[in-house]
Amino acid sequence: MRSDEVKNGLDRAGHRSLLMATGVTQKQFKAPFIGIASSFSDLVPGHTGMRDLERQIEKGIHTGGGQAFVFGVPAVCDGIAMGHCGMSYSLPSRDLIADCVETVANAHQLDGLVLLSNCDKITPGMIMAALRLNIPCVLVTAGPMQDGFCQNNRLTMIKGTFEATGKYKAGNITLEQLQNMEIEACPGAGACQGLYTANTMACLSEVMGLSLTDCATSAAVSAKKRRIAFESGVLINELIKNNVKPLDIITKDSMRNAIITDLALGGSTNSILHLLAIANEAAIDITLDDFAELSHKVPQIIKLDPSSDMTMSDFDKAGGVKGALKQLFGQIDELTDTINVNGEKISERIRNIWVDENVIRPLNNPVTSNPGLAVLYGNIAPNGAVVKISGVEKEALIFEGVAKTYDSEEECMAAINNNEVKSGDVLVIRYEGPKGGPGMREMLSPTSAIVGRGLGKQVALITDGRFSGGTRGLCIGHISPEAAMGGVIRLIHNGDKIAINIPERKINLLVSEEEIKLRATSFVEKSPKIKKGYLSKYANSVVGADKGASTSK
Repeated sequence: MRSDEVKNGLDRAGHRSLLMATGVTQKQFKAPFIGIASSFSDLVPGHTGMRDLERQIEKGIHTGGGQAFVFGVPAVCDGIAMGHCGMSYSLPSRDLIADCVETVANAHQLDGLVLLSNCDKITPGMIMAALRLNIPCVLVTAGPMQDGFCQNNRLTMIKGTFEATGKYKAGNITLEQLQNMEIEACPGAGACQGLYTANTMACLSEVMGLSLTDCATSAAVSAKKRRIAFESGVLINELIKNNVKPLDIITKDSMRNAIITDLALGGSTNSILHLLAIANEAAIDITLDDFAELSHKVPQIIKLDPSSDMTMSDFDKAGGVKGALKQLFGQIDELTDTINVNGEKISERIRNIWVDENVIRPLNNPVTSNPGLAVLYGNIAPNGAVVKISGVEKEALIFEGVAKTYDSEEECMAAINNNEVKSGDVLVIRYEGPKGGPGMREMLSPTSAIVGRGLGKQVALITDGRFSGGTRGLCIGHISPEAAMGGVIRLIHNGDKIAINIPERKINLLVSEEEIKLRATSFVEKSPKIKKGYLSKYANSVVGADKGASTSK
């Protein structure tokens, strides 16, 4: 065992003494040392219930014969970090989490890990660490939040708060209504209720095979989630015994299965960033071209909040991830029969299960023939840009408008709040990319404000930043190269026309190539926004969004 390095031999008397100081008995030195990488935090609603899940995992580890050690991992709540400088730390925290897990696991020579995660950047960060370490690992995602209700109307975090604020500012609801919705939108622990980034990544983790079946959609406060946590603790002992490692499970085939499922579900655009970063850690040849290729072959078979009124609880009741896989398996040739940590093939996971086809549609009766996500290319985004088609109204799939440019999210929000935005505008937010932000902030506040004002079909927003999984409307992000890396987005002028054609996967600045070259020769580059601290380090090492905005080389 790896842990023999710290517990066996005469020269390790000091090590053993220190370990016994933590409560380890002499008998347990024969057991595998298993870390529980817990992202528990009182600050993050998706993680506040993890103390109970830690106990369940710990019980499972000891039942299976291991010695458990809980250690902490940072967690950022994107909703709380939204709309201010805190959001700059959200995406960079993913790479920080990977570094933290790697550091603790290697410093203490742990034999295996149970990764306890839930929210947006924590799950991919932990997967990146698992692949980097390549020691036996099981991922437990803590589960979705229960739906909110106000006056018997179902609420989610996005519709009950961010979009409701826009409705209030537009005069469509009263302040009292807004305050009542705010109180009821988030009733307790768990990841926000829709198919936002947290739940998207939980679903894709289950598809790739690092989580047990049903882990992604089982509610945060359910007994089922507690059982899954316990079973994961037991299982990690078997993985260590049989030397089953993450790179045995996460392969190019399993990652392409995740892409297919992502497209079919209409997941968060952030999932593209995270899957690219995960592929980088695993040295698997997955690029934006895989998303672009598969997007022409996979229709959307379910529509969840923020694009509909259905939530993760509806998805779970209808069959969950295994239900979606049942509808896809054998119908999409590119979806292959990969295994999970339990050794089960997809064909075994979906055998004899019931699916509510009113919620998770069969492929011959999809929600739409379009995929949930798409990659666009053009002179604005020669390296690609990303759009969540499932959040775009049919009338807005082809759009031409006039550019209004802003060099930060705050500038754009001020314009929206001052009623300077009108039908036909294309709002361009730049210098918010991985390097320029730095940190590639989510633009949930402006997109929610636009939708809340009833302009979701009439106004487009494009950015080298990114969007929340809760974003809907004609919103195109991850424009690459970003402004700070010399992208054309920095050369757009107020009044320029921009054409967006989602069915043809195109986004173009309607300005001649000669004019673009002329603008580039006279352009004065901006100095970095942040010159010290973690964000400065991140900006100096990060790659573009088209490569996953990762700091791993």
